[in-house]
Amino acid sequence: MAKARRASLRQRLAVLLLPFLVALTGVELWMTRKDAIEAANSAYDRSLLGALKAIDASISTASGGLSVELPYRLFEFFELTANGQVYFRIATSDGLVELGSADMPMPSSPVLSDRPVFYDDVYYGETVRLVAYRRALDRAPIGSQTRTVLVQVAESTLSRQEFIDRFVQRAAYRDSAVLILMLLGTMLALAAALRPLAILARKVKERRPDDVTPLPDRELPADVRPLVTAVNHQMARVELLLDQRRTFLDDASHQLRTHLTTLQMQIAVAQRLGGGHGVIDALSALDTEVRRATRTTRQLLTLGRSDSVEIRKDRLDLAVLLRTVAVSLLPRGKAKNIDLGIDAAPSPCWAIGDAGLLQEALANLMSNAIDHTPEGSVVTASATRVTMRGAGWLLAVEDNGPGLSEDELQSLGTRYRKGAHASSSGSGLGLAIARSIAGRHGGELGLHRRPDGPGLRATIWWPDNTQDRTHD
Repeated sequence: MAKARRASLRQRLAVLLLPFLVALTGVELWMTRKDAIEAANSAYDRSLLGALKAIDASISTASGGLSVELPYRLFEFFELTANGQVYFRIATSDGLVELGSADMPMPSSPVLSDRPVFYDDVYYGETVRLVAYRRALDRAPIGSQTRTVLVQVAESTLSRQEFIDRFVQRAAYRDSAVLILMLLGTMLALAAALRPLAILARKVKERRPDDVTPLPDRELPADVRPLVTAVNHQMARVELLLDQRRTFLDDASHQLRTHLTTLQMQIAVAQRLGGGHGVIDALSALDTEVRRATRTTRQLLTLGRSDSVEIRKDRLDLAVLLRTVAVSLLPRGKAKNIDLGIDAAPSPCWAIGDAGLLQEALANLMSNAIDHTPEGSVVTASATRVTMRGAGWLLAVEDNGPGLSEDELQSLGTRYRKGAHASSSGSGLGLAIARSIAGRHGGELGLHRRPDGPGLRATIWWPDNTQDRTHD
């Protein structure tokens, strides 16, 4: 089976088509033999019937008995044509008067008057073709009480069989030649039909390893175009994945290079100070920068994971998600005297999505709100089910900070873009991570001004694509 699956299209076609063509040729030969037998019987039976009528015309009862004057020259010619022995028999219906060859086999069905009957039988161990004919006499011959006579003529079937064999043999040679020509023609036609595929395979083989441009499909057969279209779609996905990896590497190298350069400068300053409080300050700055590098590295890894990881369709409680993220960020909020709270119903708020990625997105939105608002501000996270603009779910983070300008609302969310009030420690990746995770869920990130005062409202909405939707 494995070898059969690895066979080429030509080999598969030959295996599938050859038995069918051989069977078709066999059926055609059988039909040819049947037609040849019918044609031979038709031709030879006319000659046999002619001999019968010649004998019948020579029958006479003028002498009182039954007599016949055989046409010997006609018989000689008939024997040459038949290529074998010729027999005849003339007998009254009661069998009391009989001329010619005795005991000739009778037909299986009764012979009616003036209607010749043709049939095959064996006579003296030889297969013969016979014709029987019954007609009325002018008077009953001496020795018989009936006035009807039965005339039979038989000939050997050797010449017929030789004719049939020669005819079928020629047909077999012809059909074999036609079969071979059909196979060759099929192989040539298949080679011509597969030529575009061979050209396409050669072009793909000659491509550079980094060439993922779409394959041309204009000159390909219609049956092959869906395959090429699918390959082009796959190449487009591969190209997108490669672009994401290249972007991730560029991002990682840019961000980590910045942090490493800062660390090297601070180490150099600490070495020049030599000791005392200056070293303590330098070590404190080193610790701060290491924390920034750690956070940036974690965000880069999260961004790369959100761009490529397969989204899981989990059933999660958004109220639990809010509380988990709020508790993890509570120490940072207290450090800036920020009122960090959540607005969630006491009952479960069920949703469908990737719990890990959604938690990361919400954590980045709340972290941004904490980092970019002054001390004493209020940051509130909420979750709800949306039914107005399309069934789905909404995570929202509001703050009463300085907010953003219209230009900033349009541009924020791209990588490394910071707002005017952002701290220098930010990397500009938090909103990009939230936007990527929302997009992977089929949703979107929204940045809006608070309708009831200064501040920013950041939202993540994603649709409910499940058939069996779970309500709050």
